[in-house]
Amino acid sequence: MCEEQGAVPTQNGGNGMKTGKTIQEFMKELDRQNREKRDFIAPAAGMRLWDDGNTFEINHPDTGEKEVFGTTEHFRRQTSAALKIPYTYFDMAYRLKPDLLATNVNAWLADKDTSHMVRTMDYGGERKARALLSPRYWRKDNLEVALATFADFAGSDDYEICSSEITESKMYIKILVTKMLAEVVPGDVVQAGLMVSNSEVGLGAVSVQPFVNRLVCSNGMVCSEFSERRHHVGRQVRAVEDSFEVYSDETMEAEDRAFMLRLRDATKAAVEESRFQMVVDKLRESTGARITGKVQKVVELTSKTYGMNDTEQEGILKYLIEGGDLSLYGLSNAVTRTSQDVESYDRATALEGIGWQVATMNPAQWKEINA
Repeated sequence: MCEEQGAVPTQNGGNGMKTGKTIQEFMKELDRQNREKRDFIAPAAGMRLWDDGNTFEINHPDTGEKEVFGTTEHFRRQTSAALKIPYTYFDMAYRLKPDLLATNVNAWLADKDTSHMVRTMDYGGERKARALLSPRYWRKDNLEVALATFADFAGSDDYEICSSEITESKMYIKILVTKMLAEVVPGDVVQAGLMVSNSEVGLGAVSVQPFVNRLVCSNGMVCSEFSERRHHVGRQVRAVEDSFEVYSDETMEAEDRAFMLRLRDATKAAVEESRFQMVVDKLRESTGARITGKVQKVVELTSKTYGMNDTEQEGILKYLIEGGDLSLYGLSNAVTRTSQDVESYDRATALEGIGWQVATMNPAQWKEINA
């Protein structure tokens, strides 16, 4: 089962999926971030990178109002993408020749006739630009999504909030249905659940996905095939009069309320027994796909297909052999077991999703990998 909330987060495997923050820590951090974030709309021509390569300035075109921030790596990646500067070059210049980077960035910014939304946050006393986005970016903040989710699931004996975390790029809430269980094979029981995730910095839609927990080893698996998503794109966001800081207007607040109702429907649908049964049926099907090729080669090709690194590949091979289940199901469980050893919560959750993709891969693709 999931670790009890309040336990030390799993960092190096053996004790189940990562639990992240306790509910109290999680809500405290969400509240802090909600108070500390500020968003701005400004024309690209009114933006400038300083010669240190790390200080970003935006200027109001009419009033001369100015804001200055540090930058996060994610903001720098989005800036390089927006200006079509390859990130390999962008990062090298950032580290070695920041003044040259500033010259490049400022020249391209001056030529753009578009505006951008700059999302900022206070990080340990330093305000940083954390995202460079379109003015059409629909701001759906983590606190709103979390409160809407907890309204339906927190405090009920029918559900268990087994993991919650906020990283620089995403928020995650993983919830289990306490009494919705099924056997994949005799003695191997999985438990139904769901994962709600959101990104405030343009790294994914508000997403509700079925989630299953394998009780024998507390491996989590994110079932992307049955997900519900709401992308962060909406009507044009405008800055308030005589400023370039962004606030919500009544129309957007109405859209937010409508979205929250849809989110509520999606979370309920994610834990319907019929949907859980479809997930279990697909897992059962994967138990019949036996590994007939060389085990090491099958792991190598699977890792390459799904973008896993050498360390992850070694872990998958280790847990596949230790588990003794040389099937597609055993391979997918080795992937989710490896997620417990990964330090990054983002990457661990990604591996939980890859575990599902492996279990349900196209038969033709499996035939090629298994040859």
